Amino acid sequence: MKPNMGTFDRILRVLVAIVVIALYATGNLSGTTATILLVLSGIFILTSFISFCPLYLPFGISTRPKKDSSAN
Repeated sequence: MKPNMGTFDRILRVLVAIVVIALYATGNLSGTTATILLVLSGIFILTSFISFCPLYLPFGISTRPKKDSSAN
């Protein structure tokens, strides 16, 4: 698995996950919606830590900055 997520993408995913978890903890989310969003939050956190999003592969997306091969 080659990393395909940049820093901004990773931070954004963790922040979204934290917001969803906070909404659940305060009772603003419940039921099926809460379950689905909590599972997605877990996936967001996992993919952020491993810097790899499997959904990016079929589309050839990478948010990692390109390395400049001409740099000294």
